[in-house]
Amino acid sequence: MTTAPSPRVILFLMGPSSPFWRELSLAFEAAGHRTVKVCFSLGDWLYWRRAGAHHYRGRLAHWPAYLERLIAREGVTDILLYADQQPYHLAAGDVARARGIPVIAIENGYLRPDWITVERGGMGVRSHFPNDPSVIRAIAARVGEPDLAVRYRHGFWTEMFHEGAYQMMTYFWRVLYPFFRTGKYYDPLLELLVGIPKLWKVRVSEADAGRIIAERMATGDPFYVLALQLQGDYQIRSNSPYIHIRDMIGEVVESFARHAPAGSRLIVKQHPHDNGWESWSRHLRRAARAHGVDERVDFIDGGDLGALLKAARGCVMINSTVGLFSIRHGCPTKILGVAIYDMPGLTHQGPLDTFWTKPEPVDARLAADFVRALAATIQVKGDFYDPTGRKAAIAAIVGRILENRVNEPGAFVARPPRVPPVKRMPAR
Repeated sequence: MTTAPSPRVILFLMGPSSPFWRELSLAFEAAGHRTVKVCFSLGDWLYWRRAGAHHYRGRLAHWPAYLERLIAREGVTDILLYADQQPYHLAAGDVARARGIPVIAIENGYLRPDWITVERGGMGVRSHFPNDPSVIRAIAARVGEPDLAVRYRHGFWTEMFHEGAYQMMTYFWRVLYPFFRTGKYYDPLLELLVGIPKLWKVRVSEADAGRIIAERMATGDPFYVLALQLQGDYQIRSNSPYIHIRDMIGEVVESFARHAPAGSRLIVKQHPHDNGWESWSRHLRRAARAHGVDERVDFIDGGDLGALLKAARGCVMINSTVGLFSIRHGCPTKILGVAIYDMPGLTHQGPLDTFWTKPEPVDARLAADFVRALAATIQVKGDFYDPTGRKAAIAAIVGRILENRVNEPGAFVARPPRVPPVKRMPAR
């Protein structure tokens, strides 16, 4: 007679600003398991809204001891969290590893737009996804082709509404959680307000970007793309050697000026969700003038990234998911931080200075195998905001966790996580 597996007790920490966390907990309970939630702010509670949640109102320094007691009292078997580099989540990961409890990080997918990452241990420097091409190929040989057609979409305003609601509830009702620290780089209210004027300039920015791209295509001059990220992104703070993106811009422009072929250009593309708090165009112009390449550098806020990558000689970034997009377009790619796709055959492994003249080409077969292995192990098809996409992702996540298939088959390899980069002090 087969003994039924013991019910799991799944602890939810901070989640995305959508109904996803609440619906995921209901799905686990419908499968016969128990869920526990710790709320850290009113925004956190807004998207939970279930009875019995625990509200942590203490200091970050006291959080590990509180979590230890909660785990023991509730009999927690699994921990789920969103944004694994959030300070409370980093501490939770340490507590969980000491007790042998699996931590599952759930995040926006690498294969965007309609994929979600589900990874054991964490992402970035904490990822255990293999970086050995032979292991990637072996996994790909065991799994089927992924469904790469876009099935689930949500509008820009939908995501902005939920994110704004989450942040404003947290901000204006912070008296209820007096010691909570969001971990955000900028003040949430000011960040929201600063971004409003940019919304009125979207059409102008897109038109300017389209004009610049058309001009560069028409001339036939070789060009490279530098894809910017958000300064507040944990990928910058935790998985890169840079304290501020302006330092990366200066480093890339200097290298371009010294080593890129004469007559080539650099197109710097702003992140589509950048609210304009930082004037990256000003930082770029200052660096370009300092190195004598002001006439060879363009800044765009918009435009068709796919068209750019198809025509570009190469693409440089810190560690954005744009890197995987670039690889899938066959564009030589240079990564300056830590990224799971940064490996021989996919990205340029030499220093940045050599990238401009001798970029290592993308192995198209390895790129296809990487996508297959990724989709089968640490990605699920779905969306945080689209109702149908949430339903699909939740069913897949519940199945993987309850059947102990997270990072399987074969992606949870026995090797230490990637090494965190040493921060470079900005040049003075």
